[in-house]
Amino acid sequence: MPAPLRLDDLRADCSRCVGLCCVALPFARSADFALDKPGGVPCTHLRQDDGCGIHAHLRERGFPGCTVFDCFGAGQHVTQGTFGGRSWREGPEVAGPMFAAFTVQRQLHELLWHLTDAADRAATAPLHDDLHAALDDVRSLTDLPPAELAPLDIDPPRRRVDALLTEASRLVRAPFRGPDRRRADLVGARLSGSALRGADLRGALLLGADLRRADLRDADLLGADLRGADLRGADLTGALFLTQPQTGAARGDSTTRLPARVERPAHWA
Repeated sequence: MPAPLRLDDLRADCSRCVGLCCVALPFARSADFALDKPGGVPCTHLRQDDGCGIHAHLRERGFPGCTVFDCFGAGQHVTQGTFGGRSWREGPEVAGPMFAAFTVQRQLHELLWHLTDAADRAATAPLHDDLHAALDDVRSLTDLPPAELAPLDIDPPRRRVDALLTEASRLVRAPFRGPDRRRADLVGARLSGSALRGADLRGALLLGADLRRADLRDADLLGADLRGADLRGADLTGALFLTQPQTGAARGDSTTRLPARVERPAHWA
């Protein structure tokens, strides 16, 4: 039986990784990245010890996209687990499979993040057996050897997990009867002070939306695009399926209230 899954297992630990996100992933020159970088090519700022040479100044140097990226712990899992401590630096026979495994592993770890969120809630008690079974199934996939992990079709497990998360969301939000804004186009919307408790905002486009002082408690934010959204003074206590990349891409301050599992971004005022 595998060891119990800890929340720390789903947080990036760069000290136990070999800079996979800085090598495996492509960058496109944009407001998020100061340069173009093909996938499989090390970032020019990656040091020989696999640390970032400009980590303390990423935003000032034109790499805000790096500050909001989160592998959900996939980097250290691939490095220490899937490849037993090896590095892509050993040669193409390691690098290619390692990068392919990292891409799939990150998606699996994101599913684990959402499943643990759902399973930790009292309101989802009727689903706990199914949620824990799904956790076990996805964890078993994360432990596949490289040759089986890289070609894995992620769509079937994603669909099964999504169905469970949808039902978990319904159970959590039922008492509040929040508005249904699922996949709504709310780009730049003026929602300051809005009563959105228990709202379904799954997949909503909230780029640049004014959500100052909005009540987003227990709202479903799975896949919501919060880039540039103003969350200053907003209350996201108990918000469902919120991730570190979502909060990192938004604006907030010391008065923004977040779920306990989500850390306050360092760049927030």
